[in-house]
Amino acid sequence: MNIVFVLTSTGQELLEMESLDVAGLLAAVKGENVTFPFGSYKYDFHTLDHYLENEVYRQELVIYLKEE
Repeated sequence: MNIVFVLTSTGQELLEMESLDVAGLLAAVKGENVTFPFGSYKYDFHTLDHYLENEVYRQELVIYLKEE
């Protein structure tokens, strides 16, 4: 599944990735903090979006983060 990390305050996309372990990823980001090489953030909320691409429905998990 496509995973996108977004900064809640600005809507800026921080990172996009693919993962098959969505439950594990959500459990991990809900911990103390989410750290990237360019900063550390806290989990805010998430949404599961569905979209049509090349006549195939796909899912995208959007994880919203707030600055520490």
